[in-house]
Amino acid sequence: MTVDSSPGFAGRLTINGAELVVEAYGPEDAPAVIVHHGAPGLGSRAEPKRSFGPFADQYRVIVFDARGSGESSDDEPFTHEQWVADVDAIREYFGYEKIVMAGGSYGGFISLEYAVAHPDRVAALVLRDTAADNGHNELAVEKAKNTDRTMIPQWAIDRIGTGHFESNEQLREYWKAILPLYDHQHDPAKDAAKLAATRFHYRTHNAAFGQNMPRYDLKPQLPSITCPTLVTVGRHDWRTPVAASQVIADLIPDARLVVFEHSGHSPQLEEPELFQRTVRDFLDSAGIR
Repeated sequence: MTVDSSPGFAGRLTINGAELVVEAYGPEDAPAVIVHHGAPGLGSRAEPKRSFGPFADQYRVIVFDARGSGESSDDEPFTHEQWVADVDAIREYFGYEKIVMAGGSYGGFISLEYAVAHPDRVAALVLRDTAADNGHNELAVEKAKNTDRTMIPQWAIDRIGTGHFESNEQLREYWKAILPLYDHQHDPAKDAAKLAATRFHYRTHNAAFGQNMPRYDLKPQLPSITCPTLVTVGRHDWRTPVAASQVIADLIPDARLVVFEHSGHSPQLEEPELFQRTVRDFLDSAGIR
């Protein structure tokens, strides 16, 4: 199924003082799924739109560019607290008491933060290739050093997870250097397309990884999450490995962990049919229809 090119809502909303680009697909009276993209300063609504757009046959799918990313405005602060508050304001704007909160990679961090901050507003949680702390960063650096796919320059390796960028141009060169690490089956043409489609916001990226991540650790709060939770991850994910997802699944009561054997960091794109079927089965089993 393809995404309807005419969303039920598409526009710029003033959310907590920032101008956010928001799109909504699917029936207004259906259960709402708000999807948070990853990679602050690099990511955008394009990936959640592609990954969760097919769910608009049964759900109200809401995607957006977070403040400091994509086409949204660069209004600080770029903190987890602010991004969580923005999600809640979007929920309130569309008039939903409860939502399915979904997010991958850094979007998973915000999804977890949202579930901890607003447990009464989350009907279910869908996570993809994410983590509950920053303990996976050193392993990612080692994988980048030892990859046989490409020669990653040392300056780029030194900046993994640091937030030390001086310009959008430097962030672009870094993104270009590490893109070959992400997919299980490397395709240089796909990397080139991703690079060309990316809008760069280096200050957002710096705040996310230089300020937020060093103090990020939600492990003590995870047992308080009681909503149905699906944790998905690619077997070959270099950035947030299976072990990081296992920690989440172990700490959230009755969470379900699904490992995609033929994926890297993006099973929702590398194994889309299986990913969609897995999420649909989970939502059905959670009684969210």
